[in-house]
Amino acid sequence: MIKITLPDGSIREYEKGTSSHQIAISISEGLARNVLAAKVNGEIWDSNRPINSDSHLQLLTWNDTEGKQTLWHSSAHLMAEALESLYPGSKFAIGPAVENGFYYDIDFGDKVFSIDEVEKVETKMMELASQKSEFIRKEISKQDAINYFTQKADPYKLELIDGLQDGSITFYTQGNFTDLCRGPHIPNTGFIKAVKLLRVAGAYWRGDEKNKQLTRIYGITFPKDKELKEYLTLLEEAKKRDHRKLGKELELFTFSEKVGMGLPLWLPKGAALRERLIQFMQKAQLKAGYLPVATPHIALKDLYVCSGHYEKYGADSFQPIKTPRENEEFFLKPMNCPHHCEIYKASPKSYKDLPVRYAEFGTVYRYEQAGELHGLTRVRGFTQDDAHLFCRPDQVKEEFLKVIDLVLHVFNALDFKEYTAQISLRDPENKSKYIGSDENWALAEQAIIDSAAEKGLKTVTELGEAAFYGPKLDFMVKDALGRKWQLGTIQVDYNLPERFELEYTGSDNLKHRPVMIHRAPFGSLERFIAVLIEHCAGNFPLWLTPDQFAILPISEKYNDYAHKVKELLAEQDIRGFVDDRNEKIGKKIRDNEIKKIPFMLIVGEKEEAEQKIALREHGKGDSGVFGIDEFIKFVNNIITNDFKKQITTV
Repeated sequence: MIKITLPDGSIREYEKGTSSHQIAISISEGLARNVLAAKVNGEIWDSNRPINSDSHLQLLTWNDTEGKQTLWHSSAHLMAEALESLYPGSKFAIGPAVENGFYYDIDFGDKVFSIDEVEKVETKMMELASQKSEFIRKEISKQDAINYFTQKADPYKLELIDGLQDGSITFYTQGNFTDLCRGPHIPNTGFIKAVKLLRVAGAYWRGDEKNKQLTRIYGITFPKDKELKEYLTLLEEAKKRDHRKLGKELELFTFSEKVGMGLPLWLPKGAALRERLIQFMQKAQLKAGYLPVATPHIALKDLYVCSGHYEKYGADSFQPIKTPRENEEFFLKPMNCPHHCEIYKASPKSYKDLPVRYAEFGTVYRYEQAGELHGLTRVRGFTQDDAHLFCRPDQVKEEFLKVIDLVLHVFNALDFKEYTAQISLRDPENKSKYIGSDENWALAEQAIIDSAAEKGLKTVTELGEAAFYGPKLDFMVKDALGRKWQLGTIQVDYNLPERFELEYTGSDNLKHRPVMIHRAPFGSLERFIAVLIEHCAGNFPLWLTPDQFAILPISEKYNDYAHKVKELLAEQDIRGFVDDRNEKIGKKIRDNEIKKIPFMLIVGEKEEAEQKIALREHGKGDSGVFGIDEFIKFVNNIITNDFKKQITTV
């Protein structure tokens, strides 16, 4: 017999070899019908895989993230089966689940697959799903795996097999399709009730532009047709909120081929919004004891060799800038932390000087692949609200807690109400990816775990997601459409102080290493603004919006009065412009509605005579007639109430 511990702490005994599905039946047949996979001792398994030892068990359904991921992974296999049936001879590379759905990279040979063909593939997938074919797992020797895919003339699978250890290789078969796969998978294809293939793109094999470009087909599936319809409705709303579309309509930013891919240009209104966010953060940072610093956009290669960034990321960075001096090479700055280490080192520090908190809105450059670039969310040049705190080991937890407060301050101010703190730890099975001692990693990881618990944060733990120099607390924010974005991040680092030989003199008059905390509540301004645009559909909080009002004269006779009103409002720091185009008032209203101007102040003969304005609010329509002072008070009350929402301990 084996003992199975369930999430509620209860323990049940079963015969050795009992599967998770059989355990689910013993609890409730209704539950068993919904089980997609199981988490056994923290590892995701097929629900029909036998359990042979005492284990902790969690049964996974569609309500669990891992359950969704399992269904979507299985859906990638189902799509591959459909494609192999419709397009014999196709070669399959990789087909993982992603955050929302799945994709498969396919080599169609000489055929060009177009978006017009996806409906045919969807129909075939649903036909195959209805057959309720089981996903059958088979352990296979490396030689047999090589023989199988040699016979299929599939170079992609053969290359993947080459990197695997004999004894660790598994195949999965459903219906007439067999694939190299670690799993896990859903019990059978019948769980897939609705499918939509979303887009077709190009993708280089293994992300290398030197390799062949494959066809990547993205899709999503659901266990109920109703859920697919709801998702497609959300997709339509997402298109309306797309920051690239709204960024153009609201005149916030642009891109230029002559400037270069992934390098955003901020237009006046976007620059004003960006600057207002910077000022908001600077004010909070000064209150929290941060010291502003500034560093150059380039540095000698040796700086990044010392930090370890060159070894980890050098091949994927912009290539070195060579100077007339022999063997002298500079790099575009990929991150700010090495520069801040050198600032710390510029003067001796005592234990009484710590913590020291350096903050910089520093622009960094990373050579993202062209196919990965996407508006402001994935760019090659971006500005981080970066800060690095240098503290004594006994100060780490207190400083970490204060940084959490600062991150939550940002979320409150901008109405991000739903978020999860992801505790990103190193992969215990592959420590070669990281620098530093096991002892320092254990201290850093425990500091993050304890701080998140003390703040009562809703957390998830992800192994293998740590930075190469230390663990992280990443804030995953859910926007108005329910999508998750990684925004703020906090990292504890014992390693860079070692590499840069940073020191402070302790109370014992000996030299000690400080601990370094990296933090960026916005993350990058570009990505943060993109998420903010989509979250609020371009309807920014009034304190942040670039133009708070537009004054619309009914005819040119009232332009002078309109400009006088604008000047009176400007004296009270209320921002806006006069729309004195020679257009009918109806067109002016429509145009400024599209631009999402919060207040339209319409002025004509009566308004000028009474020294008033007729107010029209965005999305609401006419709101009555106001005196100028009355309108100023109205606006200031809204802004004051916005800031009252920003309850913070900063």
